[in-house]
Amino acid sequence: MILILHSLEEINEKAVSFLKYIQFEEKYKNSNVIAFYGKMGVGKTTFIKAICSALGVEDEVNSPTFALINEYFTAKQESIYHFDFYRINSVEEAFDFGYEDYFYSSNFCLVEWPELIENLLPEHHIKVQITENEDGTRTLTVD
Repeated sequence: MILILHSLEEINEKAVSFLKYIQFEEKYKNSNVIAFYGKMGVGKTTFIKAICSALGVEDEVNSPTFALINEYFTAKQESIYHFDFYRINSVEEAFDFGYEDYFYSSNFCLVEWPELIENLLPEHHIKVQITENEDGTRTLTVD
């Protein structure tokens, strides 16, 4: 799946399209970990905010750059976990906070900078590459 984001005004619509796609695409049926790849400032956190909104998160969504993980709750009191591994110094830090409990739960885990813990990601995770195009649009490629 490829989504082109022309402006922030359509980000919520694109987030809903993304969620519908992964919900009905057979290869993603048992995937709860979504790994977001892209350069600094490309819009990973912004798209994650839109996904959380589409999932009914009522909390404020911010990048957990210093905390490594934020937990958000939907109106149904379901947990969604948001990880940011940008400042991680070693893979052992992920072991220290018990990443397995999150990744192998049934709750969504939205991961920024997954390349820093690549070997810890579940086999059936969803990869989302976000790139900025020359005209300022963003391309989201779901693999």
